[in-house]
Amino acid sequence: MIFDERDIMFARINYEPDTRIYKDYYERNPEKKEMDDFLRSLPGFMTKEAFSFDPLNSSLVNGTYRFLSDLKKQAEGEVYDDKYEVDKEVVSLKLKNIARYYGADLVGITKMKKEFYYTHRGREQKTYGKKVKNIHKYGIVFAVELKRDMVNQAPRLGESLETSRGYIKAGLIGMILSYYLRELGYEARNHMDGNYLITVPFTAEEAGLGEIGRMGILITKKYGPRVRLGVVTTDLVLKIDSRDSFGLKEFCKICNKCADNCPSGAIASGNPGILNGEERWKTEVEKCFKVWQMSGTDCGICIASCPFAQKLDLSKINKMKNNPKVMKKILREYNKNHLEPVFNQDKSSWL
Repeated sequence: MIFDERDIMFARINYEPDTRIYKDYYERNPEKKEMDDFLRSLPGFMTKEAFSFDPLNSSLVNGTYRFLSDLKKQAEGEVYDDKYEVDKEVVSLKLKNIARYYGADLVGITKMKKEFYYTHRGREQKTYGKKVKNIHKYGIVFAVELKRDMVNQAPRLGESLETSRGYIKAGLIGMILSYYLRELGYEARNHMDGNYLITVPFTAEEAGLGEIGRMGILITKKYGPRVRLGVVTTDLVLKIDSRDSFGLKEFCKICNKCADNCPSGAIASGNPGILNGEERWKTEVEKCFKVWQMSGTDCGICIASCPFAQKLDLSKINKMKNNPKVMKKILREYNKNHLEPVFNQDKSSWL
């Protein structure tokens, strides 16, 4: 499937009426205009009008995203003149070790497919509509864990703060890797919050970090969806990792907890459809984003309600592929230990 950044919700929400970009986008996509105008009329993420707003804590979340906005400008940079010849196995291991040293919890390497890249830019005014041309052949993909007690604050501010911390940590790791690669004489780009040229979950799945589940985001064995991702692409030839299909899609078919708990009904129940030869569920992003705009947080209830986010028995996860009995046993044990929703509404526990 081909993705255009102009179509993602984070781009569309910023198209201001009576501007060139607004006119261009909705002339080409008139069916999205009414819903998008409605979403723009709602209070918005971390705004004073949102019912979750707290001056001290919302300002901390806003401040972290302003920092990320400044940081993302350094995603690309000048390549050092001297190019060092390196062994691909040695440098691949080195890059993984560097990522872990600076805080990554999971790391993988993949060969980039053309369909992982957006066709056009859409999130920034100055690059709106430009074709994505700087396509690299390899990607170093990494994940940072989000703290479970913070994620379980969903949909309150604690979850949003932890999400922003994850993006900062991933952004900094990506900067170190990309600066290092350019120092070696190779092109490198840090794909981070607000400045992606790629669809990160698909790239991470290909690199073996996990699988995309019912809610449409990456789910890892160890942390479930309780991660934030980063990718550095490069023209340096690297040793790639294999995908790790551990039976998640079959588990999602019998679980359904993210769909059952989603306050907007955005996550599809039932079986997935087929996209590019693979089973995928479709999430109605407009319904999801409506909750964000009304609450002023990024919700996160789907993440908190996923059994994989709550520290399941890893030995059983490793045995569940093609084994429905093990999947059902995992789910029964989870249900036994989580009779009530896991979300913790006591904000005194996070700041």
